[in-house]
Amino acid sequence: MLAPAAPAAAETRSGPTASGYGGAVASVDPMATAAGLEVLRRGGNAVDAALAVAATLGVTEPFSSGIGGGGFFVYYDARTGRVSTLDGRETAPRAMTETAFVDPATGQPLAFQEARVSGLSAGVPGSLATWDTAARLWGTRPLSAALRPAAQVARDGFPVDATFAQQVSDNATAFSQFEPTARLFLPGGAPPAVGSTMRNPDLAATYELLARRGVDTFYRGEIGRDIVATVQRPPVAAGPAQPWPYAIRPGGMTQDDLRAYEVRRPAPTRISYRGYDVYGMATPSSGGSTVGESLNILERSDLRALPKSQALHRYLEASALAFADRNRYVGDYTPRPLLDALLTDGFAGERACLIDPAKALAKPVQPGVPDGRYQRCATAPGGAAPDQGQSTTNLTVADKWGNVVEYTLTIEQIGGNGIVVPGRGFLLNNELTDFNFTPTQGTERDPNLPGPGKRPRSSMAPTIVLQHGRPFLAVGSPGGSTIITTVLQILVNRLDLGMTLPEALAAPRASQRNTASVTAEPAFIASPEGQALAGLGHTFTPMAEIGAATAVEFLPHGRLLACAEPVRRGSGSAGTVR
Repeated sequence: MLAPAAPAAAETRSGPTASGYGGAVASVDPMATAAGLEVLRRGGNAVDAALAVAATLGVTEPFSSGIGGGGFFVYYDARTGRVSTLDGRETAPRAMTETAFVDPATGQPLAFQEARVSGLSAGVPGSLATWDTAARLWGTRPLSAALRPAAQVARDGFPVDATFAQQVSDNATAFSQFEPTARLFLPGGAPPAVGSTMRNPDLAATYELLARRGVDTFYRGEIGRDIVATVQRPPVAAGPAQPWPYAIRPGGMTQDDLRAYEVRRPAPTRISYRGYDVYGMATPSSGGSTVGESLNILERSDLRALPKSQALHRYLEASALAFADRNRYVGDYTPRPLLDALLTDGFAGERACLIDPAKALAKPVQPGVPDGRYQRCATAPGGAAPDQGQSTTNLTVADKWGNVVEYTLTIEQIGGNGIVVPGRGFLLNNELTDFNFTPTQGTERDPNLPGPGKRPRSSMAPTIVLQHGRPFLAVGSPGGSTIITTVLQILVNRLDLGMTLPEALAAPRASQRNTASVTAEPAFIASPEGQALAGLGHTFTPMAEIGAATAVEFLPHGRLLACAEPVRRGSGSAGTVR
C-alpha cells in the first residue's frame, strides 16, 4: 500500500502548500482561502467553510465562478462514512431545441464566439441553489453566514492582480459590447490597473439581499426577473469601444425556467484502484466516469515498475480510449446502467488490450462496446473531438472532524457570456455552449445535443479518494475538458509515480483527449519523457498552462496537507487552521 507523503518541512498557514491541524482549505485565491479558514477557526464545518470560499470567489474570481453559473459538489460525511454529490449544473431553457446553435439563415453551426457572447448561451444558474442545498443538508450555519462576509469583500474591494487584469484584457472586446459589463470591468474604457482596488457594490447589495430574503429572490423574485430580462434583451452598449463581428442574439430563458430549477443528488461514481476507492461525479458530468475508466485501464499495468516514459505513454493512451467512450456515450440522459458499464473491469480490460507499448495508437481511436460481453479489443463506430471550455475554479476543504468538500464551479468560458446583469454585479454563464452544436457521432445518437431542460455535458471532475473507508485525498481542477486529464495525471503522479502531493500538482502536464495531437505544457514536451514519447509517435501541441488544481491529503495522526498550484494561474493559496 502506498505510504503517505511526508509533510512539508516547515508548517505554514498559507501559500501554495500548508501542513497542519484543525482543518484545511485550498483555492486559487488567498482571500477566499482566508475566508474558509476563518469559518473553520470559528467552529464551522467543511461545508460552511466551502460555501464561504465559493461566495468569496464569486467576488475575487468573477470570470471563473459566481452566482451566474453552476457546478458539482462532492461531500464526504465523516459521521456516516458516505460520499454524496450535488449536481448544480446549469440547465437549458425549456424552449431550447437540438438546432439552437445552428444559424437558420445558413444551416451552419454558429461560430463559437457568436454563440457564446449572447443570451442564447446562458443556462439557468445552479450555484446558489447548490449552496443553499449544501447548507441545509450538511452545514451548521445558514447560507447567509457565507454571503455576508463575501458581500463585505465586494463592498470594500480587493487588489487587482496580474491574472485578473489579463482576464479583463483578454475579454475587453466582448465586455465592451454590454453597458453594465463595461462600466464594471472597463473603468475609463480600459482594464483596471494591477494594484488598483476592485470594488463591486452591486454584487455586495445582491449578496446582502440574498442573505436577508433567501435564494427565492433569485429563482422566483426580483433578481430572477432581472436575469430573464438580461437574457431576453441583452443590454448592448450604444457605442461599444471596440467592434464586434457578430449579431448579439437573445436567449429564450423564462421565469418559469428559473422557478423549475432543481439541484439533483445522483449517486457518485465509484471505482477501486490499487486498494483505494475513488469517488467522482455522475452525469451530466463526464469527469467521474472518464477518470474512473482511465484508472481501470491503467490498473492493468504496474506503472510503478515501468520507466516513467512508459507509465506516461499508458496514461496518454488510457485517456484517449476513455475520451472516445465519453464522447460516444456520456450526456445528461445517459442511463445509469450504461454509465456503470463504462466503469466495469471487464470493459476496462477490453479497452486496455488496445494499448501497444511500442507505439502510440492512431488518433482518434474508436469507442468501445460496454455491453457486458467483453472480448479482446472490440470497438464501435463513432467518435468526437472534446469540448474546449477553459474557465472554472476549484476548492478543497477538510475540517477537524474529517468531513471533506471537493467543489468545482464555473461560468464556463473565462468571462462567461460577457454580460453582467444590470444592477446585480455578476456575470452570466455561457454553459450551453458545452452542448455539441451539431451531431458528432455519425449515424449513432449524440448524447450531448441541446434539448429542452437538458444539462450540457461537463468535464468537471471533483474527486475524493478513500483508503479503508476514510479520506486519503481530495482533488479537483478547472480547465474545460483538460480537467479530466489534470485530475487523472495528479492521481497517477501521487498513487503510482511516487510523487508527494505538492510534486504531483507541480509536475508538467499533458492532456490526450482522443485527438491527433497531445496538448502539453512546454516543460513536459522538453522533458526526457516527452522526447521518449515523441519517439513512440506522440505529437504535441504546446499550451502554456493546463489546469489550476487544489487538493488536500490526510496524513497520519490527524495532520493535513493542503496544496494549490505553485505557479499556474498566478499560483494558488492553501492554509491550515493551525
